[in-house]
Amino acid sequence: MISFDQAKSIVNKNIITLDTELVDIIESGNRVLAKDIKATFDMPRFNNSSMDGFAVRASDIKSASKKSPIKLKLIGGIAAGDPGDLSIGQGECARCMTGAPIPHGADAIVIVEDTSGFEDKNEVKIFAESFSGKNIRYKGEEISNDDILIKKNQLISASEIGILASFGYGKVLTYCTPKIAVFATGDELIEPGDVLKDGKIYNSNLYIFSELVKQRGFKITMKEVVNDSPESLRTFLSEALNNCDIIISSGGVSMGKYDYVRDIFMELGVKEHFWKVTQKPGKPLFFGTKSGKMIFGLPGNPVSSFLGFMVWVWPVFDRLMRVQKSQWITAKLESTFPREPIKTRFLFGKLFIKKGNLMCIPSSKLGSHMLSSALDANCIIKADPGQGDIQKGKNILVKLLPWKNIL
Repeated sequence: MISFDQAKSIVNKNIITLDTELVDIIESGNRVLAKDIKATFDMPRFNNSSMDGFAVRASDIKSASKKSPIKLKLIGGIAAGDPGDLSIGQGECARCMTGAPIPHGADAIVIVEDTSGFEDKNEVKIFAESFSGKNIRYKGEEISNDDILIKKNQLISASEIGILASFGYGKVLTYCTPKIAVFATGDELIEPGDVLKDGKIYNSNLYIFSELVKQRGFKITMKEVVNDSPESLRTFLSEALNNCDIIISSGGVSMGKYDYVRDIFMELGVKEHFWKVTQKPGKPLFFGTKSGKMIFGLPGNPVSSFLGFMVWVWPVFDRLMRVQKSQWITAKLESTFPREPIKTRFLFGKLFIKKGNLMCIPSSKLGSHMLSSALDANCIIKADPGQGDIQKGKNILVKLLPWKNIL
C-alpha cells in the first residue's frame, strides 16, 4: 500500500491532455475555451438611445417644464435597425427608439413620458430639461474593438454563450471532452426493474457513475455490467482502451477469486502505478495508464465506489475542465469522528452553519456497503491518520459536494 498523499501525487502527474475542436456555440455549454475570445467591434458599435423618446439638442430645452413646455419641430424618426442618417438642427427633434442610432446634431434623448407623445406629426412639446449625454449609450463605452472578452481556459456558461453570440461567434475553439467508459463486474448484479432473485443484488454503482459524469457535463461512451470472466473483461477492456480516454471500474480489483480486472489490465499493457492505498473505505484502489489513457479501478462496495469517484476521479475532471478545484476546508465537528491509525478516513456528512460557525456531522452509518449514508449528505469529511477518535468541537476537513449547498 502507498499513502493517500503519495497516490494523489502520482495521479496528478499522469493527468491526460485533450485535443481541441471547433464547436457550435449552442453546443459549447460546459466546455472550456481553448483560446482567448476578442471583441470583433466596439460595443456599442455606435451611439444609440437607451430609451424610447426624442433626440434633441440639450441646449434647446433648457428650463423646459410642465408649466412652460418648449416646442420643437419634428423632422422624422429612427427605429432600432435603421441606418441613422438623420440630422437635426437648432429647434428640431426626431423620434428615437431604444437601440436606434443618435441623429447627427443631437446630444440627448428625452423620454416620451416627458413629452407630448408620438402622435403629433409636426411638433413636440418638451416638459423637462435635459443635459448632454442623457439616455445615450456611447460607442465603445462597454467594450473596445480587440479587447479580450473571455480568457482561455474559461468554463463556458450562459453568460459566455451570450457574449459569443453578441460578437458574432458562431463557432468556438474548445477542449474536447473526455470519452469515458464505466463498467461494473459481478455475476450477482441485475438491473433495476428486473425481478430480484436469491443471491442477486441490483446494480447501483453504474447509475451513480453515470449521474456523476452527467453532473460534470461529460458523456459516457461505453457502459456495461461485465461478467466475472476473463474473456468478457478482455473483450470490453480492449475496446475501451482503444476508444476512450478515461476508464472507471466498479469492483473486481480486490483479492477475491473472481477479481480479474487488475490481471486483465496488466495483460492488455496497462502500466500499474498503484493498487492499494492507505484509505478507508476503498483500500483496493487501482490506478494505471496506457498511451495517454487513465484507468481507475474502484472497489465494488457502493460507498467505497461513490466516495472513491469523488475523491479520485472528480478532481481529474476538474483539471480537465481547467476549473479551480474545490478545496478541503475546515469545519467543527458536531459529533465524534472515527479516525484510523494509519489510513486516511472518509465519510459522508452534513455541513451547516450554526451561530456563525461552519459545522459538520459525520454519517453514523460507517459500513462501506451502507449507501444510505449518502442520503441527505452534502459533503465528504476527511481525517488524516492518527490515534483515537476526533472529538466533538474539534476541527476537521470537509469538501462540499459540487451539486449541494451548505445547510
